[in-house]
Amino acid sequence: MSSPGPHTLPAGWIWAELSAIADVRLGKMLSPKAYEDGLLQLPYLRNENVRWFRVDMGDIKRMGFKPAEVDRYSVRPGDLLVCEGGEPGRCAVVPEHVGNLMFQKALHRVRPLAGVVSTELLQYAFRHFTDTGTVIPRASETTIRHLPLEKIETLLVPIPPPAEQRRIVEKIEELFSKLDAGVEALERVRANLKRYRAAVLKAAVEGRLTEAWRAQHPDVEPASELLERILAERRRAWEEEQLAKFSEQGKTPPKNWRSRYKEPEPPDSTNLPDLPQGWVTLGLGDCATLITKGGTPTSYGHQYTESGIPFVRVEHLSDGRINGESIAQFIDAAADHTLKRSRLRPGDLLFSIAGTIGRTALVSAEDVPANTNQAVAIIRGCDPVLNPRFLRVFLSSSSVQHQALGNARGGAMNNISLGDVRSVLVNIPPLVEQAEIVSEVERRLSVLEEIGRETDAGLKRAARLRQAILKRAFEGRLVPQDPNDEPASVLLERITRERGAAKPRKQRTRSRRQSRAAGEQVAQDA
Repeated sequence: MSSPGPHTLPAGWIWAELSAIADVRLGKMLSPKAYEDGLLQLPYLRNENVRWFRVDMGDIKRMGFKPAEVDRYSVRPGDLLVCEGGEPGRCAVVPEHVGNLMFQKALHRVRPLAGVVSTELLQYAFRHFTDTGTVIPRASETTIRHLPLEKIETLLVPIPPPAEQRRIVEKIEELFSKLDAGVEALERVRANLKRYRAAVLKAAVEGRLTEAWRAQHPDVEPASELLERILAERRRAWEEEQLAKFSEQGKTPPKNWRSRYKEPEPPDSTNLPDLPQGWVTLGLGDCATLITKGGTPTSYGHQYTESGIPFVRVEHLSDGRINGESIAQFIDAAADHTLKRSRLRPGDLLFSIAGTIGRTALVSAEDVPANTNQAVAIIRGCDPVLNPRFLRVFLSSSSVQHQALGNARGGAMNNISLGDVRSVLVNIPPLVEQAEIVSEVERRLSVLEEIGRETDAGLKRAARLRQAILKRAFEGRLVPQDPNDEPASVLLERITRERGAAKPRKQRTRSRRQSRAAGEQVAQDA
């Protein structure tokens, strides 16, 4: 019987409650009793197994069913499985090759009445319902994240004449097939962009990106000479600092006091790749004047505030910058004073050392004042030897990521220590070549970012087009209508009469022995 719906339908169509056109059943609840002796341990489908338009058979579990429950909770090819929770309404048609399977309470089994409505049409209707939020509210628009049995049974579904249903499904599948091919191509582009970005960074830190530039600039001061000069200056500054301390204390410098200075140890070059002429390798700890990390305000007796000094966390490090718009936690001036070792300065390079390891960001003048926590390392004072922008490129490269992740310790959260950061070996080109590398990397990556934006826009357009196809389909505007098609109302009334006539007739039920035999056969087949 037709019901009034949200909008007017074309001639020959009707609105019908789902329970009037299909048998709808909720699956069996999983409980500790499901593994008791005497039950048939059968494979079953969960919410996670049902993706949009496909059943994922990658992780099938088993639970116990009584023999009498086998018919009630089994699925067969052509059934529509609809998610009750998680993403309510997500659904897939059970294909021919799945074998004997049961289903859990997180799923509804929708079994359409033969000849009334196409299962494929129903699955597209559920996608349309969830996309528009008109029948099944979107998760972001309601606190209800479930589609209970009483709700799904009363869902109003637009039902075209059977012949038109077939034409609609064929047209949707034709158009979706073309869309799927386009989406696959865009996804390949996105994957290739990621690989190309990694290749650009790898070529940059190995010197291959500036091979032609070096050939045109043979007289550039090599990094080794710059490094010797910087190290000599650092030793001189250290000696002056020590002499000043002795003077303040009224002491005479002891014999051999200069031997206390620790010269940077050259790295083990056994497994290091050959570097271009003029390049050197040095540990990051010997390049920087400070490598430190922050702390959590609550551990210092302070609390987060609704406004104040931004507190930078790992998730705020994005594409080499601090994403200030995403910062939602702040600290007051007292906490900032207490956490003074982790106050950020322009030119600092941030490197995540917990959770998602290896994210980087260069602190700009617009980012301060700001502070950070113990999951973010602060690298400071590399300027005389390393251009901070080049160092960010280097730390973003796959070679450094592999070094960092190779030292990661598991547990509740992956992490590396500041010692691991200090021990990272840096390939150091001459300063002018560093600037050239940064310029070339940024030029190439800007092209990749633009292509990436266009790719994302294409994927969004494909999603909108998919929604538009379904909208036209369920408004009766996707395929031509044929006035000779039997109206859906006539078909549904006939089915209703036939069901009503058959209802008084008492059906013969299976004996307990027959039910058990049928269940055991299913178990053997599974």
